[in-house]
Amino acid sequence: MKEGKAVLKSKMKCIGLVGLVLSAFSLFLHFLLARFTEHGFSDYQSSITIFSWRPIFETSDLSRTSPLYRRLWGPVGQLESIHPHANPRGYYAGPSAQTNGYIFVRIQGGFHEIRSSICDVVAVSRFLNATLVVPEIQQTTSKKGISSQFKSFAYLYNEETFMAALAKDVNIVKTLPKSLKSARRNKEIPVFRVPYAASPYYYLHNVLPILIKHSVVELVVSDGGCLQAILPPHLEEYQSLRCRVAFHALKFRQDVQDLATKILHRLRAPGRPFIAFDPGMTRDALAYHGCSELFQDVHAELIQHRRAWMRKRGIIKGQLSVNSAKQRLKGSCPLTPEEVGILLRAYGYSWDTIIYVSGGEVFGGQRTLIPLHGMFENVVDRTSLSTSWELSGIYGREANLDENYPRAPPAQVETKLDAWENSGPRPRPLPPPPARPKTYNIEGWWGWVAESDNEPESTVVELRTNAHKLLWEAIDYTVAVEADVFIPGFDRDGKGHPNFASLVMGHRLYQSAASKTYRPNRKEVVRLLDEIRGHIYHANHSWLTSVRRHLRSSLIDGLIEALNKSKSSSFLSHPVPECSCLRPDSSETSSNVSTPSAHPQVHAALRVAHRCPAWMDSEKDLSSKEKDNEEAIDENDPVSSRLFFQHTGSHDVGGEDITLKEESQFEDQEEDGD
Repeated sequence: MKEGKAVLKSKMKCIGLVGLVLSAFSLFLHFLLARFTEHGFSDYQSSITIFSWRPIFETSDLSRTSPLYRRLWGPVGQLESIHPHANPRGYYAGPSAQTNGYIFVRIQGGFHEIRSSICDVVAVSRFLNATLVVPEIQQTTSKKGISSQFKSFAYLYNEETFMAALAKDVNIVKTLPKSLKSARRNKEIPVFRVPYAASPYYYLHNVLPILIKHSVVELVVSDGGCLQAILPPHLEEYQSLRCRVAFHALKFRQDVQDLATKILHRLRAPGRPFIAFDPGMTRDALAYHGCSELFQDVHAELIQHRRAWMRKRGIIKGQLSVNSAKQRLKGSCPLTPEEVGILLRAYGYSWDTIIYVSGGEVFGGQRTLIPLHGMFENVVDRTSLSTSWELSGIYGREANLDENYPRAPPAQVETKLDAWENSGPRPRPLPPPPARPKTYNIEGWWGWVAESDNEPESTVVELRTNAHKLLWEAIDYTVAVEADVFIPGFDRDGKGHPNFASLVMGHRLYQSAASKTYRPNRKEVVRLLDEIRGHIYHANHSWLTSVRRHLRSSLIDGLIEALNKSKSSSFLSHPVPECSCLRPDSSETSSNVSTPSAHPQVHAALRVAHRCPAWMDSEKDLSSKEKDNEEAIDENDPVSSRLFFQHTGSHDVGGEDITLKEESQFEDQEEDGD
């Protein structure tokens, strides 16, 4: 009996041991799958499409050597000699080990305001010989519902890269020393609410004495920039420092950058170039510039409501009611997605061109983009090029807030309300009716507009969404900078300052000045569009020529105009000439080939005179003949003219087909014009 029990126990032990081995093997297998799933999944995605975009192409891909391809997608020949160069150009001492104290910064605002402010505070810290504490981004604090695994700056940017890239420029630490931390908690350190675009002398005369006295100051930056854009000539090195911060030190968080890279790969997977378009149609921008009449429903009320709020706080000095038609004619309103689509089709981009719509908000929702979808089949954004779990993966481990989402009012509330309204004689005052539950949401019906002059306080869900917008715009920023072509709908924000699109254009100008970046003159575009308002999809030959000539000239003229207008408000929107150098073309160094006259004129207009150092890589330039041919491409070529008129099947945006006879007549007109 005892022997039988012993055998049974030994069998049970063996079974248990086998179970443990199998469990361990199963755990190991799961860890192995988790480790390699991401890479395998990426390979899987490369073979089939699992996101919502299904590219549709019918027109044959243009040859990269064809004149039409160079006109639509090729580099701007007059700017190919301008290259990025943000290194110091003279003697540049490293940061001193003994500084005047610590600068702690709190930054408030949206994506473009945060980016500009960070560049400014680094330059200010260098100017005051101070140690900079990694800035705190107010939009990303744990109390607003975002993941606690990220701490402010690290929610958007890579903290380690930021500190390492600027180690030779300024002393940077992650946090204040313990003694100063307690002083800040007790509100014992001086605080400066820095004015927008303050001069260096403001810091020299107001901030520096207090910094030396207290060893620490706190700066609150809220308007998207705390240092004037154009600095005196003897401070030119601080402009280069701003470029090193913006274009080299400010790298996005790794997982955000990885997702942006995936989206870029998916955009380029069909093997075709793409256009990035930023509408710039935010509620604040529309309200500030008085463009409410672009909409005809409750959205117009929302814009006016916001304008009234801005007037109360002194952001706007003008009248509440503004003639939006006049504002539009002056070029003060954004170009609508429909208007931008018409420009692109008129220039020669076919209906199956890939267009990536960037920006964290398009006021009016997706319906605003319907005309653009009608003109171009492949209109996409970050949501159509990524999966929901990929987007949610960059948010971190956030708490479940389902209970805070707006819910429909319970049935008994309406019953009580009806009983209160239909009650009989009232010998005594009745209590007030039940309060209406807060059921609006940021994309839906704004019930409070007709009830109150004040907007309700943001819910935790809305605050979390605002933080998420920073990550969305980080993805869009990366894609827009790398796009083959970029076109903005608007270049101003809700305070009249350069916006997200302006920063993108500035980054593209620094990184690759010759990349195609249209800067249309909105006043001229509105005039052109109003000429054919009644037959907008059936334009004539002369109108097409005018549009093409304007868009082509905007590549250079718009850039020069930005130097005179945008740069005074935001240095990052136009970092030339301080962060660029001029590399002579092969035609300039050859004695047998004369230098094209247009290039020196453009360089002089942009004030680029600094020669690139010899150590910079010298890529082989296009020959002078090729560049001349590129600049001489005719805007009236019949091939691209037909692209505006010719539609295939259900993709006819004008609702009517143009007959072959009409097309041949159009070609005859072009030949006569030649």
